[in-house]
Amino acid sequence: MRKPNKKRSASVKAKLRANVAFRMNILFFSIFLLFTILILRLGYLQIVEGEEYKRALERTEEVPVNSSVPRGRIYDSVGRILVDNEPKNAITYTKMQTTKSSEMMEIAEKLATLIDKSIDDITLRDQQDFWIMNNTEDAYKKVSKKEQDAINKNVDLTTSQKQQQIDKLVRDRITPEELNSFSDEELEVLAIFREMSSGYALSPQIIKSDTVSPEEFARVSERLGDLKGVNTTTDWVRVPKSNLAILGRTTSPKEGIPRSSIDYFIARDYTRNDRVGKSYIEEQYEEILQGQKSVVKNITDGKGSVTSTETVFKGEPGKDLVLTIDSEIQAKIEDLVETKLIEMKQKQGSNLLDRAFVVMMDPYSGEVLSMVGKQLSTNKETGKQEILDYAYGTFTSAYEIGSTIKPATLLTGYEQGVIDMGETLIDEPIKIGAQGKIKSSIFNRSSRIAMSDLQAIEQSSNVYMFKVGFRLANAVYQYEQSMRVNYNDFAAFSILRNSYAQFGLGVRTGIDLPGEVSGVTGTGRLPGNLMDLTIGQYDTYTPLQMAQYVSTIANGGNRVKPHVVKEIREPSLDGVTMGPLVTEIGPTVLNRIQNTQTQIEHIKKGMARVYFGDNGSARSYFGDLPFQAAGKTGTAQAIHYNTETRKITAAINSTHIGFAPFDNPEIAYAVMIPYAPYFNGVYESTGTILAREVVDAYFEIKQKNGETNEEASKTIQTIKPVFVKEEIEEETEETIE
Repeated sequence: MRKPNKKRSASVKAKLRANVAFRMNILFFSIFLLFTILILRLGYLQIVEGEEYKRALERTEEVPVNSSVPRGRIYDSVGRILVDNEPKNAITYTKMQTTKSSEMMEIAEKLATLIDKSIDDITLRDQQDFWIMNNTEDAYKKVSKKEQDAINKNVDLTTSQKQQQIDKLVRDRITPEELNSFSDEELEVLAIFREMSSGYALSPQIIKSDTVSPEEFARVSERLGDLKGVNTTTDWVRVPKSNLAILGRTTSPKEGIPRSSIDYFIARDYTRNDRVGKSYIEEQYEEILQGQKSVVKNITDGKGSVTSTETVFKGEPGKDLVLTIDSEIQAKIEDLVETKLIEMKQKQGSNLLDRAFVVMMDPYSGEVLSMVGKQLSTNKETGKQEILDYAYGTFTSAYEIGSTIKPATLLTGYEQGVIDMGETLIDEPIKIGAQGKIKSSIFNRSSRIAMSDLQAIEQSSNVYMFKVGFRLANAVYQYEQSMRVNYNDFAAFSILRNSYAQFGLGVRTGIDLPGEVSGVTGTGRLPGNLMDLTIGQYDTYTPLQMAQYVSTIANGGNRVKPHVVKEIREPSLDGVTMGPLVTEIGPTVLNRIQNTQTQIEHIKKGMARVYFGDNGSARSYFGDLPFQAAGKTGTAQAIHYNTETRKITAAINSTHIGFAPFDNPEIAYAVMIPYAPYFNGVYESTGTILAREVVDAYFEIKQKNGETNEEASKTIQTIKPVFVKEEIEEETEETIE
């Protein structure tokens, strides 16, 4: 027998040990390399991308929850409250991302024992869904397996759409007896549940406000520990202290953001059930009035459950607005307009009359001192006549303004070089073509009268303006001879309209309110259309445009943007004194007319003659004014279109523009009375009569108060209660009845 080779055996063992050692070294090196890579990666994540991951973590674990703050107040020009906020006890519910319907139902059942909830808002769909929730097994038996299989086999439908079709069949098959099986207590639970489920995750939803009693508030407050997501808080209700329509309105929490504006507001961190301004000042200044909500962060764990909360930002109430309108002046002019409307409505030929407007501006700053619109209406329920506030009609409705446009027509003629200041033309009946209709000035139906430009303004000559229009069209007028005024050949229409626009006529004024219209532009290009355009009986303009137009003349040629807000202030700290001034809205000059200062002053003298000249068309109403002023009367032949009967009726618009005092105007004013009383060809200068009353009222109130708006705005103002003139309100109510 051979002996084992000890030397060979030792060599094999040595090789084996060396191989194991090598492998171990590779293993240790690999482990070392992996740990090195892991440490480097961890260091990269912590040092280089640590902040980004921290933000990502915050996005998933820290979720902001917004709660409401008081909306900014609105004051008149001297600090009287026009729109205020009233605190109300409220009960809210905030659901989490992981909240189940069964959990909300349990909370709703507990709340129903603590508060009274109206069931008036429950819909048929709510009842159907509630019945399905409480009778799930029986509900889905109403749809056979065959019907469900047919729906599920439809490849054109998504899974969600298939379920919706099945649910619809279930709802349709719920009987009235099954729906009527709910007790009053169950319906109250449903009413609470529908409010809870209509909200969005992590957004407080109001369950009950306005009518929360102190007892209900206390009961719920004591049980908050058992009512997950429920909170007792303060809600703010908007309280208008004035009926002025341009103040606007806000949506309710139930309305939330209007559908047409959801994307706009959501992009600005609003929630869908937020109150927002939905008209006029409330809408225009929404982002200023809304304020900044308080933000509470719910710290959630990885499962979405809230572990703790913390207040990140206490929130700030909305900023306050101070308007340019003086409530006392506004109330007085409203009284004058209402009285005049009722008085005119009792006259013959007043069947079309239903509205009247007055706009008063500071011609230099653009501040709207008064914006009055009133409309007669018949209450459909009582059948009684009532007067509605129609202030927004001053910039959303347009009418023919008649002879008040004549100063602009003359200034256009000067600027275009077709007439000279002081030039005399013959006022005479105008007839174009043998079959044409004779057009003339009201005071001259048959004669030939030499008349200067200032006399033409004083007496309101139509013919002088016609002849300015002819010259702009490069047309030669001869009695009963045809005349062609075609848009392709002549630029007279464009020249006039472009010039009128420089004064603010036929274009938007730029008022800081939504919904402004520019008026209607006539499309005809006949000689008669051109003649009508020169005397304000063709295109239509708004009462606000008229006020901007006369302001442009009064201030020497600058078209100033009108505005109804003059200051933005921080909220009051003590409820007694207004908050610090944030922004003061000054004048904005939109453009300057092309006329020279001499030409403008010349026209102003002609407008002064309207009041004080021997033949002034307003002398009988303004001739005894205790100070110098200037204006222009207007009467437009218009048509009234009844949208219901589609009947067209001839009508008269009575208008007036003016400014006072003459040398340093404080006010520029425009009066528009569409469809004024008109019977058998007879009408009254109702616009001019009302204009005189308006001017007197303004200066009487100014003298009584002994302080101008400019002086008041330079000091920190004391908050005042809204101006209420009881005798006016009582008189108006009696008249309406």
